[in-house]
Amino acid sequence: MPTREQIIEVLSTIYDPEIPVNIWDLGFIYNIEIQEDNIVNILMTLTAPNCPVAESLPIEVKKKVSEIEGVKGVSLRLTFEPPWDFEMMSEAAKVEMGLDF
Repeated sequence: MPTREQIIEVLSTIYDPEIPVNIWDLGFIYNIEIQEDNIVNILMTLTAPNCPVAESLPIEVKKKVSEIEGVKGVSLRLTFEPPWDFEMMSEAAKVEMGLDF
């Protein structure tokens, strides 16, 4: 069975091309649920609904998570509630972007 840690590790390799930080540290992932049948449900967001990667980034997330050993499928839902903001970023991401005030 895939683990949450494996999924987070993979998500940490995916970057928003406009921001030099991975999507996990950006706080784009709102929820990860692994069902008993090894289907992974992901709830994620982007910086804005009209984000240039709104179509490609979710596809990349689904593809890379589906490649984890034991994952039988990935269900991804994109949401903008609550809207993403800089406070959702990890402390490491804030430091990396110079937002460590």
